[in-house]
Amino acid sequence: MATMNISLPDGLKAFVEQQAGNGRFANVSDYVRDLIRREQDRAVQQKELERLIQEGIDSGVSDKTIDQIFDEAREEAIANGARP
Repeated sequence: MATMNISLPDGLKAFVEQQAGNGRFANVSDYVRDLIRREQDRAVQQKELERLIQEGIDSGVSDKTIDQIFDEAREEAIANGARP
């Protein structure tokens, strides 16, 4: 495992130490690793959202009315277990 040193203002250092000491993490390194993993997950989700948005843009304008779109979405949701 590689080592990395960072500099933090006193306020951030105190916050990190407080978070690491709340019993959820063994130490500051565990807390920072958790933050980085969460950011990695968020970045992957953001990339997927951007891909889906672009897919929607690329698909063009629908010839369906807004009522047809909502009806289809409602039917799909019910088919997937949502309550009507």
